[in-house]
Amino acid sequence: MKIAQPAPIASAWPTSAYIHIPFCRRRCFYCDFPISVIGDRKRGETSLAIADYVDLLCEEIEITASGPHPLKTIFFGGGTPSLLSALQLEQILQCLEQQFGLEPDIEISIEMDPGTFSWPLMRQFKTLGITRVSLGVQAFTEELLQVCGRSHTVTDIDDAIAILHQAGITNFGLDLISGLPNQTLDQWQANLEAALALEPTHLSTYDLVIEPTTVFGKKYQPGMQPLPSDETAAQMYRLAATTLTAAGYDHYEISNYARPGYTCRHNQVYWRNNPYYGFGMGATSYVHGQRVSRPRTRKAYADWVKRLIATQGQMDDAVSSDLDILLETLMMGLRLATGVSLSTLQDLASPQIVDTLLQCLAPYQEQGWLQLPHHPEEAICLTDPDGFLFSNTILTTIWQALDP
Repeated sequence: MKIAQPAPIASAWPTSAYIHIPFCRRRCFYCDFPISVIGDRKRGETSLAIADYVDLLCEEIEITASGPHPLKTIFFGGGTPSLLSALQLEQILQCLEQQFGLEPDIEISIEMDPGTFSWPLMRQFKTLGITRVSLGVQAFTEELLQVCGRSHTVTDIDDAIAILHQAGITNFGLDLISGLPNQTLDQWQANLEAALALEPTHLSTYDLVIEPTTVFGKKYQPGMQPLPSDETAAQMYRLAATTLTAAGYDHYEISNYARPGYTCRHNQVYWRNNPYYGFGMGATSYVHGQRVSRPRTRKAYADWVKRLIATQGQMDDAVSSDLDILLETLMMGLRLATGVSLSTLQDLASPQIVDTLLQCLAPYQEQGWLQLPHHPEEAICLTDPDGFLFSNTILTTIWQALDP
């Protein structure tokens, strides 16, 4: 498969920024993200905690060194960024523009939850420059939404879609979760059809992962009832791939589908292991080879920002080794349908290491799980759906071969 994929350059300046907004009405039962629960009545206009956090976030941005090129993508994730007021979003965007500059055709994405925003707010967000919305739907039945611990209803989903249309947001995606407790294949098929009926430009389908510190982690064991079996979870994955590609969506990444021309530009920065800024509680940045994770609580993050200001923005985290960069490039790049090009590997590793890699992967080509390159313009790419399904097995083999 031919692709155009430049090798990661540790010295390159980022042109993308991730902004973490940690506030949520409640913690969903599957969530282990770094968040702060503020309840149903608080939001940006009425929460001192959110106002203080936005000020702190801007302090971190202002102390961060900027490169020669303006930002091409910004992604507001969380948490629930739609709990911000328009003035708070404007404050952050102005801070980013003053520090780094923004390209005229910048992609600015924001995660939003149904039931957390109105038409006037969405209209203001669009005026401020939001170009795409990722809507956290997760399921289309009240039963499954309650199972997840979500704060919204099916009616809230319908209302949110109506608001997006009314505000002129044409580029929006929906997030769905498969493998939920007691979820059946028929329910999953119905969820996929309900999502398609809303005509999003993008769809993300995530298989439930049981994290030990979550409500689900304390109640359920992976692979055991009432969770679907591993085989049923695999069937759900295959069903999504079949249903969504048949509807005209490109399966461009393990968990992501898009109409032609509507892939998420920002997330591809991660998958290609390119540098990016990360700002906010729990966020990770990758700048000049340093991968830096911020503290996961607001108090610890505030202390971290104070230390950053005291050192004039200098960080003493270790720089990624050549082997780290190679393994990270494979781990992230193989998530993409386009894979990792042979020329990229040749830029990152010696001919002996590249040969070792290709030899250890050859059995998986025979199984039909991946395709191997024969020329520099070709790539190692996983097959859809089986290669994607067994990607963890393939990555484990790579790790054992390259970092025994």
